[in-house]
Formats: sequence, C-alpha cells, structure tokens
Amino acid sequence: MASKTPTGRASKGSVSVILSNGRLQLRFHFARKRYYISTGYPDTPHHRKLAKLKASEIEKDILFERFDPKDLGKYKSEFDNRHITPSSTPSVSQPTLPQLWEKYTDFKRLSLSPSTLAKDYTKIARCVELQLPSKSLNDAIAIRDWLVANKTANSAKRIVTQLAACCQWALKSQMISHNPFKGMASEIKIPACQSDSSDINPFTLEERDKIIQTFKNNNSYNYYAALIEFLFMSGCRPSEAIALQWKHISEDFRTIKFEQAVVEAEEGLVCKKGLKTQKKRSFPANKKLAALLESIKPKDATGETKVFPSPKDKWIDVHNLTTRVWRSVLKELEDIIEYRKLYQTRHTFITAALETPIPTADGRTKMLDAKDVAKLVGTSPKMIYEHYAGASKELFVPEF
Repeated sequence: MASKTPTGRASKGSVSVILSNGRLQLRFHFARKRYYISTGYPDTPHHRKLAKLKASEIEKDILFERFDPKDLGKYKSEFDNRHITPSSTPSVSQPTLPQLWEKYTDFKRLSLSPSTLAKDYTKIARCVELQLPSKSLNDAIAIRDWLVANKTANSAKRIVTQLAACCQWALKSQMISHNPFKGMASEIKIPACQSDSSDINPFTLEERDKIIQTFKNNNSYNYYAALIEFLFMSGCRPSEAIALQWKHISEDFRTIKFEQAVVEAEEGLVCKKGLKTQKKRSFPANKKLAALLESIKPKDATGETKVFPSPKDKWIDVHNLTTRVWRSVLKELEDIIEYRKLYQTRHTFITAALETPIPTADGRTKMLDAKDVAKLVGTSPKMIYEHYAGASKELFVPEF
C-alpha cells in the first residue's frame, strides 16, 4: 500500500499495512509522530483488502489536510474497538450495513409501491450484501469510492442517497451514533452524457411502421403485434398498456381510461390502482387506434377481460417481452434500424406529437402544445419542455 522513497522508507503521508501479533495493523507518520492503528483483522486476503481500503482512506485525509489525530476512532471497524475504547467502557457492537438496510426496508415497506420494493430496494440490498468491498459503516468513504469507480455516476449517486437515508433513519431510531453517508451524494457529479434525457432516442415514423409490420409478419411473435402498435400509437407506458381491461375502453373505442398498471412486486407481477405520476387519465383515441382496438376485441369479452393478455391469459411480463420478443424482432432489423429499448415507443409518440402539423378547418395547420402532449401521456409540461420540445426542433434564424 505505502509508496517507497529511494531510501526504502515509506513516503510522507503513506500508510503501511503490517502484521503485528497475528493481526493486521496500519502504520504511518503524521506531524513527526508515528501512529499505529490495530484493525483487529487476521491476515487473510479479504481482511488485507479491507485494511488497504482503510489505509487509502487515511492517506486521502492526510493529503486533503482533514486528518485529525484525536479522532482515530473513525477509522476503526466494528470488529475490534478495544484499542481505542477505555478499559472502563464496554465495547458496543455496531450493526452492519446489510442489517440496517434490511430493517430500513421493512420500515418503508408499507409506504412504497410493490415495484419500488421489488426493483430498487432489492437491487440495493444485493449490492450491499454481495458487491460492496465492506459491510461496515466505518468504511463509508471506501464504499462511496468503490461505487463511483464501479457504477455509473447516476447509479452511484442514487445508491449513496439511499444509504444516507437508511442511516439517517437508523440514527433517529438510535441504532447508530452518526450518519457516515450524510452529504456524500452531493459530492457525486452527474456528467451530461449520463443525464436522463440522453436516453431519449425516438424512432422515425418510417422505422415505427417497419417495426410494426415486422411483428405482424413474424409468425413467432405476431401475437404481440397489436400491443406494439398500441404502444407506438398511444405513447403510454408499457406497464399501463398491459394493465388495460375492456372496461377501460369505451363502446365506440374512442376513449381509453388509464387507471392501473402492472408492476413487478416481491411476490411477482401485480396489478395496482393508479399510475406512475397520477391516479388516472383519459386518452382520446384517433380513428386508426380505435380501429385497432375494435379489431382485437373478442366477441365474448367482459369488462374484466384483459385487452393484451399473455398467451396463457396472464399479465404480460414486460421484462420477458423485451428480452425474448422485442430484442429478437429488432435483431432482424439491425441492418436498417438501430436497436433501442421498448420504452422508446413512448418517446416516439411524444416526439411525433410535437412535430407533426395538424390540419385545421380553415386549411391551415397547427402544432400540439407541449402542455397538451404532457396531458395525453401523463407527464409534466416541464418534462416535455426540458427533454423533448427543446431538442426535437431544429433551430434556425428566421428572415427579419
């Protein structure tokens, strides 16, 4: 760990990992004094790696002039606090990060949507348990540095934010004495290339029509052709489309009521009331979309019948649809159409709605306002203006 000078000694500010009495120890000089910190770790590859992470943390503190020799306890792991704890004071075992995250998840369970629990919280639990270099709260800086080095900035920032929230809850619950992740997320900067808007890459209308036709012509996947066409023509989220039942479609097929979504929960796919950003919304189908709905409605359909059921009459799993069907069809078209995610059907609709002129009764044309498009697809005008309206139109200087 420690770098060497030509004399063979450790360079100024470097921290050595040495073995003393069968335990790994950190040794370094600061302000002409020598310091030893016992980690309490036995000499194993895993514990030596943790000791090196701790040594790196001390070196950074010395380099940035934030090292405090009176606060050596901050570098200690929960495995052994005896060397810094007065003999009259009993050592208190500190909960590990996985233990805190599990308790925090249980606390939040009733207030979170099933999909948030199944996806976001489960992913973080897996990361905390299996990926992080340490499970100790005392290694918060090393954990942050590992996340920044091994995850995208967006992902690292989200995880650190959640860990800080978890520890803040644990602090208020008197499980820990301080929040080691407090303020860390604000130090992680998101590059412009990783912003959410960079994922918006709509298909052209020609590409849209080619994809729909390919689905119809493919005997293996034409079962899903109507769903794909519906997604392109409504701009709804896939989770909203697969949750539709015929009771949500008016008798003349001209009005669609989105008021529920199929999401992934801990127990599997579930249909929940409400949408991502609103309770419900009404969508006015044009003639082409109304004709599509009319053509696929079974004669014996009831209000509870699914509009887009799976082949086994269950809710469609969007993840499976993407990996097994969408990817296969786009693979057929890779020579002429760049692969994009299924969610780009929504981006395609929004972009086309903003850019396509609408004929008026007096022979002129008009464009849909961003606020109207936002209402159609269930998002905010701010989102439309920031990520679609500004980027979709070519800038030019008019003659004046």
